[in-house]
Amino acid sequence: MTTTPDSHDPRVDPPHAASEFETLIGFLDYHRDTLMLKVDGLSPAQLQATHPPSTLTLGGLMAHLALVEDNWSGEVLLGADPVEPWASADWDGDSDWEMTTAAGKSVQQLQAQYAESRSRSDAVLRGLAASPTALDTLSARPSRRTGELFSLRWVILHLIEEYARHNGHADLIRESVDGVTGE
Repeated sequence: MTTTPDSHDPRVDPPHAASEFETLIGFLDYHRDTLMLKVDGLSPAQLQATHPPSTLTLGGLMAHLALVEDNWSGEVLLGADPVEPWASADWDGDSDWEMTTAAGKSVQQLQAQYAESRSRSDAVLRGLAASPTALDTLSARPSRRTGELFSLRWVILHLIEEYARHNGHADLIRESVDGVTGE
């Protein structure tokens, strides 16, 4: 089954001249929306297709980036406990739990999970951005590797990097699924 993403591209280009925060969020939103274009119009089976030898799927990427949003905004920046489904996940039994369990979810479940995580993350990022020095705000939790705290600037840049990297993976998987290519 060949699918074609919606010909309307809902992405908004990042601003060319804006505050540092708005520029960073503009790039983050652009990459978030790019991921949604990559999965647009796919069936449940297509969301679970792989591009061998990798076992990565588009559904798994959606679930992974939902986890990334919740982890960095809620847990690292705010110091909050994990929210569901991450709080009760069997991470010891499967370190890629979010990706492997995506196969058992419908397209609607994956989209809803992603949308909820993105919304929570946006609320945190925009909530912290109220002051002129907001990007220098430090996280509640430190790096597991160095023990240093992360600035809000670092976290947003990391989210951009995470999406950019995985959007490249999504390009390859989507093309192998149905031949659709694009940005």
